[in-house]
Amino acid sequence: MVRDVRSQVYEMAPQPVFALGNDYPPGHVLPPHQHRRCQLLYSIRGVMTVATAQGSWMVPAERAVWIPAGVVHEVAVVVGPAAMRSLYIDPAVLPAARGPDTLDPGGGRCQVVGVTPLVHALLMEAAELPVDDVPAESRSGMIMALLLHELASLPVLPLSMPLPTDARLAARCRVFVTDPDPHATIDGWADDLGMSRRAFTRQFRRETGLSFAAWRQQACLFAALPRLAAGDAVTTVALDLGYDSPAAFTSMFKRLLGVPPSRYLRT
Repeated sequence: MVRDVRSQVYEMAPQPVFALGNDYPPGHVLPPHQHRRCQLLYSIRGVMTVATAQGSWMVPAERAVWIPAGVVHEVAVVVGPAAMRSLYIDPAVLPAARGPDTLDPGGGRCQVVGVTPLVHALLMEAAELPVDDVPAESRSGMIMALLLHELASLPVLPLSMPLPTDARLAARCRVFVTDPDPHATIDGWADDLGMSRRAFTRQFRRETGLSFAAWRQQACLFAALPRLAAGDAVTTVALDLGYDSPAAFTSMFKRLLGVPPSRYLRT
């Protein structure tokens, strides 16, 4: 039986890596909090969002979000019930990054990642293990060591919604996320904010790390995923979001996530 407990109970455990499991009802919100350790939060079932002062991250089923130590974050179940497993890691034992398209455990930023079948199996087993100071050569120690090794191989997914630091621009972004428009233009936003096109594009990229077009696409994806996971038809979601056709929406979805919506939700 998986432990369903608050991580704070184990924050001071001697073991550098441990795992816990929690189940939550639809709509459940974990208010802003932080951990002394880094956290890999894995959704077995349900869809959740993780929000920080820097933005939000969408975590569909069978994906995970990396949360660095000390980052204040709120977790909300947007499609549930949700079943989660969390890996908590002492920052002193983090593996090194391996490439630009995979998780950078020491990079200091939240990232959504795909979870391989191997890491899924290891997480499920790790959540059943005692939170004790176990020998490295024991079965428990080797499971945790392999999990650590595999972390830096997890592929990063474009399921983030970074917010600018400028208050006016951030407010405009928050409004857009609640009602995204795939046809929104740089010129339209620049006019609304009283900025030149050049000043807007420079500031937007500098403060979000994304071009306006890339950010707009991710905002549309953010709005679509919970509805698709809840069972809404692709056609309905595409037209509600303002796409000219389901094919245009599917093309955007596949470009960002590598597979069409129907296949993504089966994986």
